[in-house]
Amino acid sequence: MKTITPKELKNCCEQNSHLELIDVRTPMEFQEVHLTQAKNIPLDQLNPSEVMAARNGNASEPLYVVCRSGSRGKQACEKFIAAGFNQVINVDGGTLACVEAGLSVKRGQKMMSLERQVRIAAGILILVGVALHYLVHPYLLGLSAFVGAGLVFAGVTDTCAMGMLIAKMPWNQVNSCETSCAK
Repeated sequence: MKTITPKELKNCCEQNSHLELIDVRTPMEFQEVHLTQAKNIPLDQLNPSEVMAARNGNASEPLYVVCRSGSRGKQACEKFIAAGFNQVINVDGGTLACVEAGLSVKRGQKMMSLERQVRIAAGILILVGVALHYLVHPYLLGLSAFVGAGLVFAGVTDTCAMGMLIAKMPWNQVNSCETSCAK
């Protein structure tokens, strides 16, 4: 899989104003801060064939993919490659690195990050499991063990089911015009 540094991406943007860049973060993350040229297509809604078909004959040109720090971008690139589209390039370090490198961004309202929401939810579930263990039945400690195992799995596989679930919660949704019209 091909990658590009934020500095290299900045040079590409300066040389090519028609460069196509998709941001695979959640709409709330995108609304908070995104690269000016980016179009939001959340990872859980990503259909590589539809994206390439919508490029109006530019499928042979590189498609740049960005997320928060690079992990979801890598997953998105893997989806494109599995679908037979090899002209995808992941932005190393994601939006965080691009902001640090001085790329042009658009900022919106500050929101609680998805990562922070996952940590809060996991902590609450673990505390509830421990409390239920002492107050109701010892077997309910299994809730804490289940959440702990899920966190280990998320760390090893670099995927997070809880994060995907939380991303679908109403407070993490935005009006579709807000993301498509925000450019």
